[in-house]
Amino acid sequence: MLTPEEEAHVLSKAYVPEHIVSLMAIISKGEPFLIEDHLGFVKDNWLIFVGYPLDQRFSMERCEKVVKQVLERFRPESLRFIGPEIPLFLIDSCIERQTDQYYRFDIEQTRVKNSLRRVAEKASQQLDMERANAFSKEHETLISEFLKREKLRPRIKELYRAMPYYVAHSSSACVLNARDKKGRLNAFYIVELGAKKFTTYLLGYHSKSHYIPHASDLLFLNMIELTCEQGKNEINLGLGVNEGIRRFKEKWGGVPFLNYEECEYCPEGIKMISMVRTLEGKL
Repeated sequence: MLTPEEEAHVLSKAYVPEHIVSLMAIISKGEPFLIEDHLGFVKDNWLIFVGYPLDQRFSMERCEKVVKQVLERFRPESLRFIGPEIPLFLIDSCIERQTDQYYRFDIEQTRVKNSLRRVAEKASQQLDMERANAFSKEHETLISEFLKREKLRPRIKELYRAMPYYVAHSSSACVLNARDKKGRLNAFYIVELGAKKFTTYLLGYHSKSHYIPHASDLLFLNMIELTCEQGKNEINLGLGVNEGIRRFKEKWGGVPFLNYEECEYCPEGIKMISMVRTLEGKL
């Protein structure tokens, strides 16, 4: 368990979404902990280890040392590693592995194209913007539509499905809604404001059943305005995910800035103990 002072320290040093304690704790339902400037979350027989050190001085030697300490201390049956590079001793036993890049939007360094401002302004003539801290049935309907239509990685699907619970329990989540003139939810973004130095874009979607062009562009522009109001200069746009999402982020000036590796690892010794216990329970 982190003290309020420790959580404030983490948020002041955060540079990836996984450093936002409340975001990770609410979605994973794990208990946060700090070990040698690394953040982790643990519950029952699993553990999430964030391999991005808060001091931003990543080295493979240091990372391997800390991961081994975590495995020895908690003895998890499953370890989910997230970091810029996977320790070599984990790779051969990875059940799942994903590679991507974080994207960043720097407000001071990026000039928004006039063409994007124009299409956002055009969309604003048909849509009204609102900021909220609630997730409604309308949002869930749009998410269901999206998950049926798109082929997404399991982790991304889990993130979308976790949004109702996350928004309901977060004090730093903000929902940007775009509604048509009939009051219907046309598109939305969910952003996280907890980190001291940046805003985090978590996810969003626009309706296909009553589609209005450039609703997502209008939301992006509003996200920039919200970030400026928060006194921040940076938006972490999350991962590339797929070609369409990457193109949209790059269209607005988002650039890849940090490598992302994810690995699901089951320690062999712990796995064998778990199997024995399972067999014992059936005898």
